[in-house]
Amino acid sequence: MTQREYARLSGLVYLLAVLTGMFALMYAPSQIPIVWESAPATVSNILKQEFFYRLGILSEILCYIFFLILPIILYRLLKTVNRNIALIMAVLAISSVPFSLFNVINKIDALTLLSGAQYLNAFVQEQIYAQVLLLLKSYSNGIQVIQILWGLWLFPFGYLVYKSNLLPKVFGLLLMAGCFGYLIKFFGILLFPETEIPGFVRIPASLGEIGTCLWLLLMGVRAQEIETNSNKEIVEH
Repeated sequence: MTQREYARLSGLVYLLAVLTGMFALMYAPSQIPIVWESAPATVSNILKQEFFYRLGILSEILCYIFFLILPIILYRLLKTVNRNIALIMAVLAISSVPFSLFNVINKIDALTLLSGAQYLNAFVQEQIYAQVLLLLKSYSNGIQVIQILWGLWLFPFGYLVYKSNLLPKVFGLLLMAGCFGYLIKFFGILLFPETEIPGFVRIPASLGEIGTCLWLLLMGVRAQEIETNSNKEIVEH
């Protein structure tokens, strides 16, 4: 495959990861609200839209599969800029996937508790509902921790984009800034749980990722720079 084809492919996979991620992590939860103060209300919301809840789980799993493939393609595209940093980028991104998939088990276990299986008769209804809420809280905590890796991979990715000249440099700057946005949100929530972290800290990451995704998909990469990087790779070998 040519560099331009790798760019378009990475843009497509990136878009699929973004769309499935937005559905699973933003839209689906907004349609099935978790009432932290009331386990029965939360369970009622899940049971009313159980298929939609399951669809959210499927979408999340697909998102992580796409996110497993994406850094491999990006590594192939950006390794001529700096092979070591491209490798760090790929490792940070890929390492988040096992943790993310394992974290989804909490949402599946919540469904198991609500399945009405005979072995659950050992628990009273209030206990089951409380455990469902506990699993959802564990899932939420897991997402907060995993965001560290979601943020860290953006810094080497942004650096490579900035240095490569394959894409507009502004995307590289936004991606690097987005790394710190994720970290600020995580450490802010961890250290100051009663303080609401302003939403604007995540804006650079969103703009950088969506902008890069669409540019790769629609525009590809700059032809002149492709030739330069190809020559560079030949010399290195």
